[in-house]
Amino acid sequence: MKIRVGIVGVTGYTGGELLRLLLNHPQAEVKKATSRSNAGNDVTLVHPNLKGEISLIEDEFEIDSFVKDIDLVFLALPHGKSAPLAREIYDRDVKIIDLGADFRIKDAEAYKLWYELEHACPELLEESVYGLPEIHKDEIQKAMIVANPGCYPTSIILALAPLLANKVISRENIIADSKSGVSGAGKTLTDTSHFANINENLHAYKVGNHRHIGEIEQELSLLGQSQLLINFTPHLVPMNRGILSSVYAIPVVKLRQKELDELYHEFYKDCPFIRLRDKDSLPQTKWVQGSNYCDIAPILDERTGRIIVFSAIDNLVKGASGQAIQNMNIMFGLDETTGLKLAGMYP
Repeated sequence: MKIRVGIVGVTGYTGGELLRLLLNHPQAEVKKATSRSNAGNDVTLVHPNLKGEISLIEDEFEIDSFVKDIDLVFLALPHGKSAPLAREIYDRDVKIIDLGADFRIKDAEAYKLWYELEHACPELLEESVYGLPEIHKDEIQKAMIVANPGCYPTSIILALAPLLANKVISRENIIADSKSGVSGAGKTLTDTSHFANINENLHAYKVGNHRHIGEIEQELSLLGQSQLLINFTPHLVPMNRGILSSVYAIPVVKLRQKELDELYHEFYKDCPFIRLRDKDSLPQTKWVQGSNYCDIAPILDERTGRIIVFSAIDNLVKGASGQAIQNMNIMFGLDETTGLKLAGMYP
């Protein structure tokens, strides 16, 4: 029997990408969808690219009727909006994948610090699992609530995980410089994402206080087994999709490029969506566009003694909806690649 799926907050970019990907999933079916702005209308009104592929009228949201005969609910909502619903869904014994930020940070006080909001159900934070399959697959298998990682954190944590887990780098002076396409800012138009302002432009934003820093430092500290801080600077670039992160770290052991390559190959040997590259084929956003792959290239800069790791993802797929489906597959005992073996769109 197919996994019966409901999506709350289906009108956004991540909701639309969930629909697109799930249409090709052989063992899941979207049974219900809802949003405030399109309730009572067909989902193709807000996702016209899917016309002829799906016909689904969005429900007026009422918790009991929505979760009835549903196995899993995807919450694609802004921070602060998922937690109250998650409490009610969890109490009805339905699995949850939250694509928002409400369950990514495990400490309620840290959540309040980064999101300037009291957590609506802190008692569920311990029940949730951070949904980065390459790191937490065993925990995801048993979870009722999975916190789908942010897009920037996905690219940065995956870039650094083998180095920290193997104690190869210093926990100090880690720098992550990331560039993102405009879809990462969401569907609602802002001054920042207005065409006239972003076209032929490149700018940094939220320097030193981006909300994703909380989950990045949480997960990197777990990998390194002690608290660490990171300098993270995001930039917005005039393209639709994609994130490229350039991450800089200082090694604490002597190693050659060959040994660095072997370390990454060993760490990610059972991870089907990690593709390792080298200095002659550095990751590019175009190569992962539309796919669930994360392309990574660890480079030893012998002149400066630093390690530079390049990481590329599609922010709407591996950075959001594709990773959510990867988590769903793991939660329901499927091969994690089910419905996701899609090559990148090129050119």
